[in-house]
This record gives sequence, structure tokens and C-alpha cells, in this order.
Amino acid sequence: MADDAPRYHFRDVVREDFPLLAKWLAEPHIAKWWGEVDEELAGIEEAMTSVETRPMIVELEGRPIAYLQYYDPHLEEGHPYQDQPKGTLGIDISIGIAELVGKGHGSAIIRQFVRELFASGAKRIVIDPDPENSAAIRAYEKAGFRYVDTRTSIYGPAHFMALDAPEETDLQ
Repeated sequence: MADDAPRYHFRDVVREDFPLLAKWLAEPHIAKWWGEVDEELAGIEEAMTSVETRPMIVELEGRPIAYLQYYDPHLEEGHPYQDQPKGTLGIDISIGIAELVGKGHGSAIIRQFVRELFASGAKRIVIDPDPENSAAIRAYEKAGFRYVDTRTSIYGPAHFMALDAPEETDLQ
């Protein structure tokens, strides 16, 4: 299989995913970076009908393995990333299954997903791990993201990173 061949399937979160999401959010490798399970599930439920955020499940060979969401900071009133150019989307990802962490799935999922976002017209993708989450930062660097600055979001300090769409060339 070619390295850039689509390997993962992305689908919208549905209510039936909530027991699995609750299990994942309670896992120590996720709970360390996310809030209380019921609050996070309420936020995901709200996002399911919002215009600014799209919550998704990542599947590998038909098996759900990760939660991913993307959002448009320009659609959310007062979002701290509105200083980014129009066409910027933010993403968040958590590998749900502890045994799959550290195996390269995070960066591979992100590489595939950002290709799809860029193909749909996104100009820049941003991600904002906690500065203490060195494993996530490494995965995002492997996916091509570069450090921009350290910010403070409503969730606390953020290691703000960005990836710009590939430049169009005349060789199309």
C-alpha cells in the first residue's frame, strides 16, 4: 500500500458512539488532557449540531480507534485563533485505544485528514496541544506542523502549531 493511500475512515459522531467516547475519555492517556467525562460528552453533543465544530470518529479497518474534531475559529464568537487567516481550520485528536498510542497512528491520521481538508479548500490547519504533551507535539511535527507560539486558551496554555496548504504550482 502506498504511504499516502487513504488508510483511515472519518465519519461523523452519532449518539451510539457516546458509550465508547465515555470509555475513551476515562482512559488515563486521554483523561490527563481532557476534562471531566460528562462535561466533555456534553460539549461533543453540542458540537454535533453546531456550525463551527464537526466531531468525528476515526476508523481503521472498520474499527473505531480515535476521536477527531475540526472547527472554524472564525465562526465562533471571540475565538482566540481569529488572528489566523480566513480559511484556517483547527483540529483536535485523541487516540482512544491506549495500545495504539505511540505506534504512528496519530501523525498518519493527521496527515491523511489534513490532505482531505486542504483538498476541500482549507488554507491553514492549526492544532494546540498542551505544552507538556510532548508525545502529541512530536506526532504533529511528524505530520508537518511547525511551532508558531505559546498561547493561553480557555483550556490553559497551548503549544500553538500550524500547517499551511501546499502551494499551487503551474505544473498541474
